[in-house]
Amino acid sequence: MDAGKPDDGYRKLQQIAGRLRNGEKVGAVTVRELLDWFGAKRRGANITFTIDEALGVNELRTEPYFYQQYIDSPIEFQLTEPIASNDLADNTDALSADTDQGVPELSIRTFSGDPTFRIGRLRSANLAPTCVSPNQSITEAITIMLERDFSQLPVMVGDRVVKGMVSWRSLGMRLALGVKCTEVRECMEMPRVISADTSMLDAIDEIVRNQYVLIRDRTEKISGIVTTSDLSMQFEQLSEPFLLLGEIENHMRTFISRAKFTPDDLRRASDPGDATRVVNSVFDLNFGEYIRLLERPESWSKLNVLIDRKIFITSLERIRQVRNDVMHFDPDGITEEDLEKLRGFVVFLQKIQAIAGLPDSAY
Repeated sequence: MDAGKPDDGYRKLQQIAGRLRNGEKVGAVTVRELLDWFGAKRRGANITFTIDEALGVNELRTEPYFYQQYIDSPIEFQLTEPIASNDLADNTDALSADTDQGVPELSIRTFSGDPTFRIGRLRSANLAPTCVSPNQSITEAITIMLERDFSQLPVMVGDRVVKGMVSWRSLGMRLALGVKCTEVRECMEMPRVISADTSMLDAIDEIVRNQYVLIRDRTEKISGIVTTSDLSMQFEQLSEPFLLLGEIENHMRTFISRAKFTPDDLRRASDPGDATRVVNSVFDLNFGEYIRLLERPESWSKLNVLIDRKIFITSLERIRQVRNDVMHFDPDGITEEDLEKLRGFVVFLQKIQAIAGLPDSAY
């Protein structure tokens, strides 16, 4: 199914609000589905504000708040108290009107939720962990850990009660002290359990100290386990776009430096709204100013390269847009499509550097 667009999202929420006011039940949807209604794949700053607007206009909220949940977690819609705002009333009336003009421009632009990144947004925090019961044999626990390459297993009764953890560490300590264990209950250690609402930064400290944490969700269930390995994978995924953008910026500085622009040339490309900023070299320009400099035919001609200026500038503008998303930092990461744009542009610039015989960096 094709992704939606903002107009579709506004109207879907309007329909949901109407059904709730009529006393009808509305089923839960995932965060990913909500984003899809608005034609988005991740919770960047702009789309988050847009969805917050649409919820506010229709006097709705999500429970839990969509911004804080794992992208495939379910959320429910609830009515809020009516917002006393003339502008909001005007927008709501406009949304209710059956016109061909689409959804009007909204102006609320508020962020209704806590902006803190919570550990519950990670995928591993939402995958029910493999566990053992206190009465299972140590042989069974060891076999499961070996087979699945786990370092530890929760010892649980049901999906809410955690009795302890069995791990290579707990087994090794007892073995070193000559303590014999036949059942899991005999070689458990205290579990480390935190709420899904714990901030990412606080959770990182806990995970590093203990190699893992169990995650308890709002229903008191153990919803997942986050390990140091999970953290490594998460930050690798988040760091790659930053590394690629850093390389792109270095290549761009080298590329621009080959033209030997004068300081006056560079100043003309700088933001006219920031007259106080000193611009003497390419290092004083930002990404948007690279585009402003190179989109001028007279500037492009100084590079003396047989590359189409319009195609290059179009690609550079796409990279700038991806860069804006990356710099807003979001645990959802960027889309695979955007990541491929960054990777492809890096390869393109590397080829230019190799063919033109440019130095490895502008430093």
